[in-house]
Formats: sequence, C-alpha cells, structure tokens
Amino acid sequence: KDIIDVQLTVLALEPLVPIHTAVTAIGYTWREDITADHRPPGDNSPDSEWQKWYFAPPPNQRATHLHVRAEGKANQRYPLLFRDYLRAHPHSAVAYAALKYRLAEYHGRTADHTPYVIIKDPVCDIIISAAEDWATAVNWQPAPPDV
Repeated sequence: KDIIDVQLTVLALEPLVPIHTAVTAIGYTWREDITADHRPPGDNSPDSEWQKWYFAPPPNQRATHLHVRAEGKANQRYPLLFRDYLRAHPHSAVAYAALKYRLAEYHGRTADHTPYVIIKDPVCDIIISAAEDWATAVNWQPAPPDV
C-alpha cells in the first residue's frame, strides 16, 4: 500500500481534547470506530495495552494512518520492535514487502479492507513472534522518543 503509518506517542490517551484539537487542526479526522490495535495470539495483557486513537488523513494529501498510542504500552512498543526486527533481518523485510505489494494489488481494487487484514495480520503475528525472540536475544529496547 502506498500509505505511511505514523505513530504519535503520548504520555497518556486521556485527556483527548488537546491531542484531538492539535491533530484535527492540521486536517486529520478522528475515527471514533477504531479504538484498539490487533492483538497477537496468546497475548493476555489488559485491553488497555492495545487501546489507541486513529486519525484519517486530510483530503488530497498522501495517505497516512496516524496512530496515537500511549508511551510504554504494548501497542506502542509493537511497531518499533517490528520495524527494528525487519531492519536487522533484510530477508524477512524483502519477503514482507513482497506480501504487502501483492496485497496492495488486490486492495487497490476494492474498498473492503477485510481480505487485506485477514491475510496480513497472521503474517505480522509470525513476524512479531520472531521479533520477540530476537529482542530477548539481543536485549533490544525501544529508542527514546524523538521529542
């Protein structure tokens, strides 16, 4: 997909108003129907570990998914570990990219995202499982926030 995922890390998801005001001021739209991330199989953490806010991009702008997640939560760590694992394992990154390109070929022809998600999520579950093992082996820790 020609979409950029952006993670905005905040200290806490509450209160919503200051973040909502800042993000909608630059044209993003809050999607109240998207309140949590996909949870890997076997994860038994509290639901609050996967809570997020999602904002859709402004019209006529390159497609971006803005995910607002709380610092230190499982879903804030997940994309950082996923990214760093793929950077450290280029063959896995190439295979994942191939899958995404093939899915994008189909995804571009339909507005129904369900097939895309039901195929992509289990692949991500496999990758994050390997990434967790790698993180333990190399004592990986997320880098500090940019700001």
